[in-house]
Amino acid sequence: MTKYVYDFSEGNKDMKDLLGGKGANLAEMTNMGLPVPPGFTITTEACLTFLAQGGAPPEMLEEAGEHLRGLQDAMGKALGDPDDPLLVSVRSGAKFSMPGMMDTVLNLGLNDRSVEGLAKQTDGDVRFARDAYRRFIQMFGKIVMDVPADAFEHALDEAKAAKGPNAQDTDLDADDLSALIERFRAIYREQTTEDFPQEPMEQLRLAIAAVFGSWNGRRAIDYRRQNKISDDLGTAVNIVAMVFGNRGEDSGTGVAFTRDPSTGEKVPYGDYLENAQGEDVVAGIRNTERIAELERIDPDSYRGLMDVMATLEGHYRDMCDIEFTIEKGKLWILQTRIGKRTAFAEWVMAYDMLDEGLIDEDEALLRVDANRLEELFKRRVKADGARPIAKGLNASPGAATGAVVFTADDAQERANAGDKVVLVRRETTPDDYHGMIASQGILTSAGGTNSHAAVVARGEGIPAVCGADAIKLDPAAKTFTADGTTVREGEVVTIDGFTGNVYVGELPLEESVLEKARSGDEEARGEKVWKAFERLMGVADARRRLRVRANADTPDQSSNARDRGAEGIGLCRTEHMFLGEERVGAVRQMIFAETEAEEQRAYDALLPLQREDFVGIFRAMNGLPVTVRLLDPPLHEFLPNQVELAVGVARAEERGEGEVRLRDERVPLDEARVILGKVDQLHEANPMLGLRGVRLGIVKPGLYAMQVRAICEAAARVKKEGGDPKVEIMIPLVATKPELEQMRAELEPVAAEVLRAEGVQLDHLEWGTMIELPRATVTSGEIAEAAEFFSFGTNDLTQTAFGFSRDDIGKFVGMYEERKLVPANPFVTIDQPGVGRLMRIAVEEGRAANAGLHVGICGEHGGDPASVAFCHHLGLDYVSCSPFRVETARLAAGQAAVGATESAST
Repeated sequence: MTKYVYDFSEGNKDMKDLLGGKGANLAEMTNMGLPVPPGFTITTEACLTFLAQGGAPPEMLEEAGEHLRGLQDAMGKALGDPDDPLLVSVRSGAKFSMPGMMDTVLNLGLNDRSVEGLAKQTDGDVRFARDAYRRFIQMFGKIVMDVPADAFEHALDEAKAAKGPNAQDTDLDADDLSALIERFRAIYREQTTEDFPQEPMEQLRLAIAAVFGSWNGRRAIDYRRQNKISDDLGTAVNIVAMVFGNRGEDSGTGVAFTRDPSTGEKVPYGDYLENAQGEDVVAGIRNTERIAELERIDPDSYRGLMDVMATLEGHYRDMCDIEFTIEKGKLWILQTRIGKRTAFAEWVMAYDMLDEGLIDEDEALLRVDANRLEELFKRRVKADGARPIAKGLNASPGAATGAVVFTADDAQERANAGDKVVLVRRETTPDDYHGMIASQGILTSAGGTNSHAAVVARGEGIPAVCGADAIKLDPAAKTFTADGTTVREGEVVTIDGFTGNVYVGELPLEESVLEKARSGDEEARGEKVWKAFERLMGVADARRRLRVRANADTPDQSSNARDRGAEGIGLCRTEHMFLGEERVGAVRQMIFAETEAEEQRAYDALLPLQREDFVGIFRAMNGLPVTVRLLDPPLHEFLPNQVELAVGVARAEERGEGEVRLRDERVPLDEARVILGKVDQLHEANPMLGLRGVRLGIVKPGLYAMQVRAICEAAARVKKEGGDPKVEIMIPLVATKPELEQMRAELEPVAAEVLRAEGVQLDHLEWGTMIELPRATVTSGEIAEAAEFFSFGTNDLTQTAFGFSRDDIGKFVGMYEERKLVPANPFVTIDQPGVGRLMRIAVEEGRAANAGLHVGICGEHGGDPASVAFCHHLGLDYVSCSPFRVETARLAAGQAAVGATESAST
């Protein structure tokens, strides 16, 4: 029989799959002897069964009842007893932390009678008891019964307004709260057509169902999709005896981190709120105190909290995020988990913990996220004396500029339209998640460094400023004011997540610490994050087997790539060398040539231009391999757009004009007619599968011959200068062995002739092909007999394997991901079951036929960490990616090697 319920004493931190992260860690802390309120956990298996069956399995309810009776015995109280009630919280807890994405209900067990018993328990504190009851009605109504949150909030705001200007919820007395309870009950009745439930077990049953159901709520689904968390995990439910932080000035609640999650600094960090319950901190309803203030407010509890934080960090060997409550001077730990942190902080923490001996090099390497490495290179606001209109808490680092929007829906809509926006709210809620991740930055006027806005922003790498209380919002007018300035919807603001400053207008940005350090800035090189970057990247380079090259088409790009650690060029796209007024003219001459002589004159004009490009690249990559792809795209791409040209010609003829105006040029009408005729002649219904790649080389043999001549002349010049050019010539879009054989038969003599004439011998000159068609992968054994290397062009291989157009998939890929029709966008991460299997066939059969074959990848997937890990396991020799993703690929390759070693040893 399946066991659905576990007491905290029965679990441990390694049972996250079954108990969820929260339940597993509550169990761990209970067994460590830390002050955790007693309770039990209903498993993720129960959740999945509940969701599959549409209701709770009877045996789960029976088990939960048995554990509740055990909790009642341990506490000496009964749930909802009118004289001495046990109250519980009902909290969600999935395997992976999903801050604010699912639901929690506090104070369960209160009703019209037990509220009086709660007052007796607390020495006649009627105000406290009624405050707890109104909170329960509000939370239960919103979470369990879908009563609109605004209905309760408006009633609460009215009660505070009646009390006086700037009144807080803590200013409401027992009579005020009694009236508010009645108003809340009326709202509940209006919205649900039912009275608020008075039976505690019915409350518990409904609350458990609501927490299970929240797993499939919109915000939870959005979060999982954004963070690539499986839908099949489910959430556990934790039933925990209530402790109260809202029992007066000697009580309170807070969230603490053992280190600063924004900067990584080894200092306690967090928020504390006197006389409050935990949800008040996360919701940002009142501005909080820094955790250091607790030492002044309650020194004994502060010392106890510091001891717990040290114990947990030592036990978990990582930065811990802790929720705690102080009830009448007694410290209780309600939750711990490995804390979410910014990309900046995770590098600093990994470096410090390695220095402290808390972790070893391999673990430090695995502590940093290759997917977030690019965040370390984010630029910062360059204020240059600009005066901020407000200052808040630097909740999530980075700089953001965008048009102001005031709702999550508007943020998503405008972002989808291509606008850059900054979401401005009093505070955010989990229902705002879709708009938050669509925004460049987030600005709130309330809330602390652990409010919902701050936690989500840090987790998603979005710059955020929170608690900027000088900002006064007017949602109806869609404006906010600060420091005498009114900012309207659509106007641009800049926020600085490093300093907390808010500026009107778009401010310039400056380079990050890492970019400055890379450029030789001594001050930047002294920063800890640079030291962390250098040390951990050194570890990654020492561990990795995969080499990392770059996709680069110019000498500047090549130098940049080499500075970032690239070990060669895996893709030099020669078509980019045909752009520019002088070059396009020569290309068009080639296209329009009516005779071989005319065509050759065009090649003669292009050759020196191409040669100079290659000289610069070979110099920049001296001693490292450079893979040059011969011309790949169809020729019509070098001509004006067919429709625009036809319209331009027709308009000029109609108006009697002698010129045709195109986007960036004016062409005489007669010449435009000739160009249009050639464009019509070259027009293809499906040019991506038409006359391009090797087919173009076969039809126009002089084109590839000119390119090979330019490559070899450039290599010869660099060799004579004392350099060491390593040349790899790649023929694109090969589908059959004869295609490659014919091209080599035509081109190798050209190369040999050039090198003989120059009196030069190259130590490294190889010929290969780009594997980007399904047929090429399944006949790779044949093709390998004519190749010295393969390079996977995974962009086109994905297009042809799926039948998806990379340029058009954006219209539906979001729906495909949401409906789980694909696990991820296949143009971002390699589709391992399909495209990956084709790659595996090509590697295995290619190397079986040619033991000396070296294999790499040059599609954009080469910079995607998951794809890099797959390439490691596939046994590729290298990955190649954009210069700006070289460090990411290096890191991911090192992590793949360490992860593979760990898997093999367990």
